[in-house]
Amino acid sequence: MAATVGSVIFVVVVVGGMGSLSGAFLASVLIGVIQTFAVAFDYSVATVAQQMGIQLGAAALGNTLVKLTLAQVAPILPFLFLVLILIFRPKGLLGTREG
Repeated sequence: MAATVGSVIFVVVVVGGMGSLSGAFLASVLIGVIQTFAVAFDYSVATVAQQMGIQLGAAALGNTLVKLTLAQVAPILPFLFLVLILIFRPKGLLGTREG
């Protein structure tokens, strides 16, 4: 349990901004909402393509990446969010600059 929660806590602190309590709160809410909606909207690329009217071929439908659902990817979404925050806003959501 601690190994699972510990990594998510690390993501929350880094995404929110080191030393920012309000940033950690905002990051925890965002990560919770992202994971909840990822599980609630259990879509795959194939189902989204079919709903948009795009016909996929037999080879594409047999591909495992096309069959991968959003609920299966939900555990890694906080880490993808962490990478995006570190690329575009390295100090975190509500972190301040030093200097």
